[in-house]
Amino acid sequence: MYHYTELGLPNVWLVNGYTVHDTPYGKGVSITDLEGLHRVIGQLLLSKPRLTGAEIRFLRKELGCSQRGLAEIIGTSEQTVSLWERDRGQMPPASDRILRLFYAEHVSGNVQVRKFMEQRAEAERERQPRARRLTLEKGRTWREAVTA
Repeated sequence: MYHYTELGLPNVWLVNGYTVHDTPYGKGVSITDLEGLHRVIGQLLLSKPRLTGAEIRFLRKELGCSQRGLAEIIGTSEQTVSLWERDRGQMPPASDRILRLFYAEHVSGNVQVRKFMEQRAEAERERQPRARRLTLEKGRTWREAVTA
């Protein structure tokens, strides 16, 4: 069995559906139908009475949201979402239901929810400062290149 910890969830074990192989950096693991696996994990989480912080983070990431994005959808602060994800506060029932509803509709293929989530992600990307392109050249030492 493979202990699948890459999600940040400590309790996921795979009986099969994975291959262990050698890489130049050590052992590597390939998982078959990763998207399907994540969808099943998410659906199993929806049936739990209370979500842990790691499970909230998993669902948020599967929705493609940042903490800020989820906070805006739910109507709370980014800091509050961060606290929930670190198990430093319990998510209120209404916020819990909104997260579960959005996730369930998202994975079921609800076009309106997917469109809404894509619009939120695009708005979030536009708020992020754009990194200036660094063009470097090597002379005696590395330095920024002068380009036209």
